[in-house]
Amino acid sequence: MAENKNARGSSAQFFVAGELCRRNLVAVVTMGNTPNTDILCSNTEGTKFVHIQVKTFVPGISTVMVGKKAEKDFGKSFIWVLAGIPKSDSDDDFLYYIVPSADMAKNVIEQTQIWLNTPGKNGKAHNPSDARSIYLPPKDNYNGWNLEKYKNNWELIESKLR
Repeated sequence: MAENKNARGSSAQFFVAGELCRRNLVAVVTMGNTPNTDILCSNTEGTKFVHIQVKTFVPGISTVMVGKKAEKDFGKSFIWVLAGIPKSDSDDDFLYYIVPSADMAKNVIEQTQIWLNTPGKNGKAHNPSDARSIYLPPKDNYNGWNLEKYKNNWELIESKLR
């Protein structure tokens, strides 16, 4: 049976929310009702919040699609979670990269410029598009950015909610 990408994306949001709740935080999946926010997360007192955008990939592949909105720094209370959700018949571990918005924006802008300025096949220029993808470890991105320091780094969210 073919894989359902929508189901994978939805499940990723719930897996991320579940992990946040396991860490004694409050996490609500917005079900597409909040622009740019898949999960709204707060401390248990409800006094501090972060907005989380989840992008899904299958562990073992080399890239994850983030889209053009990854070039925008949405502020200190906005976090990207790149969620590696294994296929149902896999024994692979779940894998998460927790990336602050400013880091994502800076690096996606830089690598997109490098890609646009680097000739493609037969020396032809790359055509601009709204597609944006980033390489996952162990591979570095065009600008040398490596996501390893964000791997399972839930502290980047927890510290904003203390």
